[in-house]
Amino acid sequence: MAVAGQVAFGAHESSVAGSGYDLVARTDRERILKAAEEYVNLEPQTLTFFRSDRSPGGSHDFFSQADYFWPDPKNPGGPYRERDGQSNPDNFTGHRKAMIALSVQMPALTAAWLLTRNRRYGEKAAGHLRAWFVTPATRMNPNLEFAQGVVRGAMGRSWGIIDTLHLVEVARAASIMRGAFLSPEDESALKGWFRDYLQWLMTSKKGMAERDAANNHGTCWALQVAEFAKLIGAEDTRDDLRERYKRVLLPNQMGQDGGFPLELKRTKPYSYSIFNLDVMAGLCQSLSRRGDDLFRFSLSDGRGICKGAAFLYPYLKDKGKWAYTKDVEHFDALPVRSPSLLFCGLACDRQEYLTLWTRLDPDPKDTEIVRNYPIRQPLLWMSRD
Repeated sequence: MAVAGQVAFGAHESSVAGSGYDLVARTDRERILKAAEEYVNLEPQTLTFFRSDRSPGGSHDFFSQADYFWPDPKNPGGPYRERDGQSNPDNFTGHRKAMIALSVQMPALTAAWLLTRNRRYGEKAAGHLRAWFVTPATRMNPNLEFAQGVVRGAMGRSWGIIDTLHLVEVARAASIMRGAFLSPEDESALKGWFRDYLQWLMTSKKGMAERDAANNHGTCWALQVAEFAKLIGAEDTRDDLRERYKRVLLPNQMGQDGGFPLELKRTKPYSYSIFNLDVMAGLCQSLSRRGDDLFRFSLSDGRGICKGAAFLYPYLKDKGKWAYTKDVEHFDALPVRSPSLLFCGLACDRQEYLTLWTRLDPDPKDTEIVRNYPIRQPLLWMSRD
């Protein structure tokens, strides 16, 4: 599909965008420091702390089960069958919970260090990095061969790669603070882990299948690759992703009205529409640069991330106006403080998005919402460092 020409980089130099760091620091300071004071006293727990006899892998292999798969009443001894949008409470979730805890604690500690330069926070954040990616006894193996398996079916699927979306903000935080708190040896090992995992994401059969997924899974693959490549300095990979956003993700996923048709067909259309916009806006925030601002990019028919935000904003402001099917689960727990409101409010010069962003809950407790909420410390996404 033909694409429109790029405008000059400018969204992040506008009067609204220019105040972005200060806005987030002012809004989140108390929240960040309160969380950091809690987390600075907790020790890292990696997936090696949580074993499952259901896992076909070893103690260092990440394992999870497909959320929406249940026993088949017509074939009790056969593979589980999918019920889209309905999470099975009997699934093993230990590794996912450990990774989510990492994604909550380590970026919050990094944000607190950014605000205060208190080394206690930075040292603890570095401790999480060493535990997960460096220390032989506790580190995770750099692949996702056994994620979102199905009982008596495939014990690892490409769809499971979405589980490491929770490493995106960890990688961003690591990019900010690694030099101040990691030894050269530890930093080399950290980069080596993400280099190996990035290679697996880009070349394995599961990784390539996830890359080519037509819905939010493809967007989530791209955001992971973008931030992991940023951490290790793989700029050629990030260049490729900029083109992928323009020529694959945006034209194939966004409808003419700015909505995401594949997400709107799901049994949780509200949740998945928000989720995909948040991740796509995060991708634009990650990859935009001077002379190539993805927020200002649009296709020849006008589709772009600002149009996507304009489609969803009225429903974030007033869920009662949602014009589509209600989600089968967790509809009442939404909306929360979506990063797309912040990123697009700044870049698309929409003050009303920023006002709504400040009013929404930044720390949801519903586990399903948390699972689809990977950007929790936006200060890290507009750091001056």
